[in-house]
Amino acid sequence: MPNQKRKATPAAAAAATSEGSSTKRQKLATTKRDEGWLQDLVKQQRSENKELKFNLKRVRFISDTEKLKQGSEGVLYWMSRDQRVQDNWALIHAQQLAVKESLPLHVCLCLVVPKSELSTLRHYSFMLKGLEELKESGDVLPGFVSDRNLGAVVTDFSPLREPLQWLEDIKKRLTKDIPLIQVDAHNIVPCWVASPKLEYSARTIRGKITSLLPEFFTDFPVVEKHPYTATRTAKSIDWDKTLASLHVDRTVGEPEWAKPGAKAGMAMLESFIDARLKLFGTKRNDPNAAALSQLSPWIRFGQISAQRVALQVNHSGKNSNTRQTVASFIEEVVVRRELTDNFCFYNKNYDSIEGAYEWAQKTLRDHAKDKRPYLYTRQQLENAKTYDKLWNAAQCQMVTEGKMHGYLRMYWAKKILEWTSSPEDALSIALYLNDRYELDGQDPNGFVGCMWSICGIHDQGWRERPVFGKIRYMNYKGCARKFDVAQFERNYCPKNL
Repeated sequence: MPNQKRKATPAAAAAATSEGSSTKRQKLATTKRDEGWLQDLVKQQRSENKELKFNLKRVRFISDTEKLKQGSEGVLYWMSRDQRVQDNWALIHAQQLAVKESLPLHVCLCLVVPKSELSTLRHYSFMLKGLEELKESGDVLPGFVSDRNLGAVVTDFSPLREPLQWLEDIKKRLTKDIPLIQVDAHNIVPCWVASPKLEYSARTIRGKITSLLPEFFTDFPVVEKHPYTATRTAKSIDWDKTLASLHVDRTVGEPEWAKPGAKAGMAMLESFIDARLKLFGTKRNDPNAAALSQLSPWIRFGQISAQRVALQVNHSGKNSNTRQTVASFIEEVVVRRELTDNFCFYNKNYDSIEGAYEWAQKTLRDHAKDKRPYLYTRQQLENAKTYDKLWNAAQCQMVTEGKMHGYLRMYWAKKILEWTSSPEDALSIALYLNDRYELDGQDPNGFVGCMWSICGIHDQGWRERPVFGKIRYMNYKGCARKFDVAQFERNYCPKNL
């Protein structure tokens, strides 16, 4: 059917952007690989892209002024969501601004620890130990000195309300002649470029992102030693002392499997490409199979770039039998992930029932008084004290390992809706548990995951039933048809439950 246009897909668009890969690079990528091969390959890729131009569409000006302050003594990169040196469009732009004006580059990160049950050792240890790795890049990144005469502030992008409020607060406090510049270093297609509005579902945003991938799905230039040194540098940091001083809940400890930092994130990506990618297409919904990338903690803390992940996975599938698997993964890491930023950026009620579609709010109201088969308190749920061994096992996996399998997250959240007194309570408890225990919690993916499960976000109405109304239903028998439930229960459900 030569006259019919093939439907564009993210994977096809992604593949088209990397046709120019050198023969030398392909040879390195396809020869027998020793541990650490990916790090070497990525270094080579970056060095080949030293002259890559920065796409100014990644930038939006928060301030009215756009020109660097005259007579200034440096440029500041305010690091927040994207906590890495390489593959960081915000840092790349900040360094290029500084080099153009022959100025030093300063970097700072403001460590905020709210007094909250969600402030745990699990999260802050992962963050600080990842930041400690950046210390090794001290020659590249001189420290931020607060009293410097800075000419511009560049920061990265988060769609969540707290970081957006910080941005507004900083804008008010900066003098009018200092530009405040935001760069989306987290998404492949900048959130405000992908769409100027709240998208209804993956179906409505997929084509928009796909059409822009040839422009934005590029490799990164290397961040090299900055040529202009500050006269004063930041004081050295005692990382262990800093972590010990934080007022966080230390009962939620560090999981052994997830080592913080960009190097560990790259190693996890390497192991995914080598061992698990081939299973992703057929086994990603089986919690007993090692088929997932497991990269969400590193992406959530910005220790590895989702764009880098997509680039390397896309390269790995070009000359292999994993093309369909690669297409499935690109859909998840590009379209579905960037859809969550769209939802949180354009919907101020991204974590409440009021943020749901009208049909979903109505059906939840209509069934709010329906009799629940079981009613559990937040404490009972947190302690995995339900009648359902599969749910208990999933909760225990999250509490002990800091990461519940993606398929079970849906079942887990939907059961909370079924077992609590109201949709509002269900969403509140699901978000609390997710954000307290998941290493990748307090992130757009988590908010949207809970909103999808409980409020039907990015979904459609289904056959009406008690409690759920028209919200998609999941049950134990459905899980049993997907995977060996008994095996998962044996692995994670304590014998005394």
